[in-house]
Amino acid sequence: RKVKMKAIVDLIRKDPIRHEALECVYQLELPQCYIAAGFVRNLVWDSLHHNVKLTPLNDIDVIFFDADCLDSDYEKSLELKLSEQMPQLNWQVKNQAKMHLQNGDNPYQSTLDAMSYWPEKETAVAVRKVEHDRYECISAFGFESLFQGFITHNPKRAYGIFENRVKSKGWLAMWPNLRIAP
Repeated sequence: RKVKMKAIVDLIRKDPIRHEALECVYQLELPQCYIAAGFVRNLVWDSLHHNVKLTPLNDIDVIFFDADCLDSDYEKSLELKLSEQMPQLNWQVKNQAKMHLQNGDNPYQSTLDAMSYWPEKETAVAVRKVEHDRYECISAFGFESLFQGFITHNPKRAYGIFENRVKSKGWLAMWPNLRIAP
């Protein structure tokens, strides 16, 4: 596990855009705050495919957990603040303390708990800066399948949702060595 986390951090250190994005999010000082999903997943998949040119980031998924602040305007203000710092990125900020309402689940207990409901296990990965040049990676399902090039359905979500996301996002075309986990 530690080896995989170090590998992710090493990949991030080589990408100035991701490095700067993590710094911007760190400055927000939000509780249980990470950059998640494609920010980490796509970087690992690019590495597995020996892509010299990294796949462009469609958006930057910033997730945090604050049960005392469920105001959507607050999320929008954070997106605006981040956009002022790095306007080239499409920032998406979501408080995981309220995402259960959108997804029809019981209330989530933490950022990591919320991630455990995401449709693909390999998407449920995140990273944050914790102090100068130190980072923390978390995953709801571990890092093994991500580094093995699998896309794995999370049984907490309908298989159709998973299947639709795999097709609509074109992952198998962008990263042809990926495999759908049995």
